[in-house]
Amino acid sequence: MSKRAPLTDANGEVRALTAEDMAQFRPASQALPVDLQETLGVRRRGSQKAPTKVSTTIRLDADLLEALKATGEGWQTRVNALVRRELMGKA
Repeated sequence: MSKRAPLTDANGEVRALTAEDMAQFRPASQALPVDLQETLGVRRRGSQKAPTKVSTTIRLDADLLEALKATGEGWQTRVNALVRRELMGKA
C-alpha cells in the first residue's frame, strides 16, 4: 500500500487534488461513524421498493430548459405532470 501525500501543505492550504486522491474518497455513509452522521444530518436513502419511473434522455431548447429549472426543485416532476396532462388528460 503506497503512502499518500498530505492533502494540505505546511500553511494549511489544500493542494490540488489528483485523480488518485479522488479514487480514495468514500461516501460519508461509509467513512463516518453513524452517530456523527446523525449529528451532521447525513440522511440515508432506503432501497426503492419498485421502480416507478423510467430514466430517459430528451433534447429541449436551452431557453425552455432554463425556464423549467428556474421553477425550482422538483421541476422534473412538474414536467412529468405537464406531459401526462397534455397526452392523457389526467392530473
